Amino acid sequence: MTDIFARPGRFWRGNLHCHSTRSDGAVEPAEVCRRYRDEGYDFVALTDHFLPRYGHPVVDTRGFRTNRFTTLLGAELHAGTMANGEVWHILAVGLPEDFAPAPGPETGPGLAARAAAAGAFVAIAHPHWSGLTLQDARSLTAAHAVEVYNHGCATGCDRGDGFVIADLLLSEGRRLSLCATDDAHFTEPDHFGGWVMVRAEANDPAALLDALKAGHYFSSQGPEFRGIEVGPGAVEVACSAVRSVIVQGRGTAAVGVHGLSMTRARVPLDRLAASPWLRVTLIDAAGRRAWSNPFWR
Repeated sequence: MTDIFARPGRFWRGNLHCHSTRSDGAVEPAEVCRRYRDEGYDFVALTDHFLPRYGHPVVDTRGFRTNRFTTLLGAELHAGTMANGEVWHILAVGLPEDFAPAPGPETGPGLAARAAAAGAFVAIAHPHWSGLTLQDARSLTAAHAVEVYNHGCATGCDRGDGFVIADLLLSEGRRLSLCATDDAHFTEPDHFGGWVMVRAEANDPAALLDALKAGHYFSSQGPEFRGIEVGPGAVEVACSAVRSVIVQGRGTAAVGVHGLSMTRARVPLDRLAASPWLRVTLIDAAGRRAWSNPFWR
């Protein structure tokens, strides 16, 4: 991950995973977009379930764009079965409108690869909720990211986490980013709880998609990163007011700095010297978190 804070442009807030009445969501696509727009989001990806019973939708949300709000086309893709016998769930953002189902049977990894080849940002969706095994995750070689926080799964069944799978893949050398999403269906309190802050020069679908694929973003439930500098002996973090700044690495390597209303922290790297990657977590006084993407050394 490059220093996103030094890149040209600004941060744009967006949700990468939600559903409408085009699949199993409770509200129409126009209303989904309106809600995110009026909640202060800069963009949203409507990702309805790409299944035969819903007509394999890639919902065209381009008509809901304004001069301050944009949309990315996408879908939650399904194919084959995972090790537990259940269907794959793969998040694909930036699909072409004419992305079509395969003419015959297709595996999850094959479908993910086809979506990536079509230009999509591909994420391993809600690994805890899905019961995804490490072997399953390894097979998704086309993925750009792991969905490490899914607000709908967290509020609906307390299975919103994806960090175990993400950290194990990182420790095997996979260069993945980490995304937080809502997975909102608007049938429970599953919305406006996890998002990405994407650094791009414009709130434009192409610019946002390029930044997502490059990992030029961080994820949050509320706190904000203002800067991260990884030096030889410490990580310097600037942020909104938080109570904890934690740097994690491979295995048990982790160091935290704790206090009250901290907006800057210096985290020593003694215990993380052997880790080839680092990531940073913020925790505010309300327990809300923000997560950087990994830094490789």
